[in-house]
Amino acid sequence: MSTASVLCVAILATVSACGDNASDGAAKPPATTTIAGVAITKDAALHDALPQEIKKSGTVRVATDVPYAPFEMFVAEGKPELTGLDYDLGQALGAKLGVTFAFTPQKFDGIVPAIQAGKFEAAMSAMTDNKERQAVVDFVDYSVSGSGIMVVKGNPEKITNLDDLCGKKAAVQAATNQLDLLKEHQAKCKAAGKGEIDIQTFPKDSDAQLALRSDKVVAQVQTKPAAGWTAKTADGGNAFEVVNDPAAEGGYGASPNGIAVSKKLPQLTDAIQKALQALIDDGTVTKIFDKYGVASIALKEATKNAAVD
Repeated sequence: MSTASVLCVAILATVSACGDNASDGAAKPPATTTIAGVAITKDAALHDALPQEIKKSGTVRVATDVPYAPFEMFVAEGKPELTGLDYDLGQALGAKLGVTFAFTPQKFDGIVPAIQAGKFEAAMSAMTDNKERQAVVDFVDYSVSGSGIMVVKGNPEKITNLDDLCGKKAAVQAATNQLDLLKEHQAKCKAAGKGEIDIQTFPKDSDAQLALRSDKVVAQVQTKPAAGWTAKTADGGNAFEVVNDPAAEGGYGASPNGIAVSKKLPQLTDAIQKALQALIDDGTVTKIFDKYGVASIALKEATKNAAVD
């Protein structure tokens, strides 16, 4: 392998995509990779099931849109190194398959076209599995997420679900699915003989969070992954907590998120699905999701093309 190829494989989060160096020989990932405290080793049978071109290059080129916490983030501002749920899961999958999952930042709306053009074999970017995208890529689903409720630590108002927001003030970012969710719930509040939710809209998510900190609202409604990450990291985890409604484990209006894979590589899709299921079964996936405060959105089964729309 040329020096350029070695550098390209070694630097997993470069700003520009690595060139196709499959003919130079396979990259050799470490024998054991530790992710979220779990030591992961190569499964020879899964490696053998990979497409020949992936085995030869030793690399799965993965597109991702950074940042989108907690799924993909930069380790430090101004630095190219990546972290996040998708990145960690990708490294775990690569270790299980015996190849390198090399992540490259890519604007979200350009990810699927880039896969179609052959610049990437896959994408891991909190991408919703839907029927429209399934026309051009296949999905291996690993999470299901929707809207969640975040409250201040200790949950003094004893909020347990959306019904408990009836007659109370709730913060939400303007022009979001979460705002639509609250508006749609008003009819249920009325049917239950309760007052409507006093919806307080804010231009930015951070503004809504400030309102919650200041006790101007009893809760903030946002995506459940964002709520989980904020609750885990804000003030060292001492500022907020997420309401986990048993009737909506992944969040309200939840839909599956998946790893998008080129339709030209069905063997890769199958291998990733089997590797993911193995990581679910041995508890690795739970530990990765828990690291980012979003264990409730992890799927128990690695499904394929499970879009709900």
